[in-house]
Amino acid sequence: MEILSFLAWPFLACLLLILIHAYFGVHILARGIIFVDLALAQFIGIGIALSFLLGEEHGTLLALAFALIGAFILSLSKRVARLVNIEAFIGVLYIFSVSAAILILDKTPHGLEEFKTILNGNIIWVTPREVFSTFLLYAAVGALHFFLRKQFLALTFEGRGTIFAEFLFFATFALVLVKSVRMAGILQVFSFLVIPALIGRLYSTKPFMILLIGWIVGVLITIAGIALSYKVDAPTAPVIVAGLALTFFVLLIIKAVLQKEKQI
Repeated sequence: MEILSFLAWPFLACLLLILIHAYFGVHILARGIIFVDLALAQFIGIGIALSFLLGEEHGTLLALAFALIGAFILSLSKRVARLVNIEAFIGVLYIFSVSAAILILDKTPHGLEEFKTILNGNIIWVTPREVFSTFLLYAAVGALHFFLRKQFLALTFEGRGTIFAEFLFFATFALVLVKSVRMAGILQVFSFLVIPALIGRLYSTKPFMILLIGWIVGVLITIAGIALSYKVDAPTAPVIVAGLALTFFVLLIIKAVLQKEKQI
């Protein structure tokens, strides 16, 4: 019973992460900018790295500043795409962000450990207060996206909308990432964004069904991942990420076999 009580908060935190990131993942995959989450999360990581150097009290402010700068850069992605391949641009942004974070953390007393924290997070030790504040932020972002769903759907699936709507989409996404990265790390955040939505797309083309399938699979794998990581004393985030990835590969193989049988 004590174990279940201890694991309840990490599970609730992961549940919140899945709900919001799978939603954004549907949009990101439809836009064809798969690594935008990784690049934006790592760009926010520069702010987190600076907080390790300058003092933890500046952490939230620095992360927010880099989040909004990154959101502004990505809101111009359609214009950038006219000049250069957008995935290549996002890749360069990611590499720059990693390099900058490493250079900053090299000046801190525990640079390697702090870099691992940015990548892997520490969700197994999440507190009730962190879960509650995360819920409030995600609920506010979710409510805004529900209210403006027509505008955001038009941006993603029809390619039309204002630059302000585009910035608002990426700004809210960046705000979510600030909270997510500090709590769960870049690897887990990226996996929750991409893999559940990818699994949903294996079986449906409708946005809501993609989201529903992604949510179901994500929750089931998260439950198993948290339990396994606790039992074998392994880092929680890598176990969940590996579990999601392996599930995607297995389901992809199953779908490929079934399609081949239909063609015979």
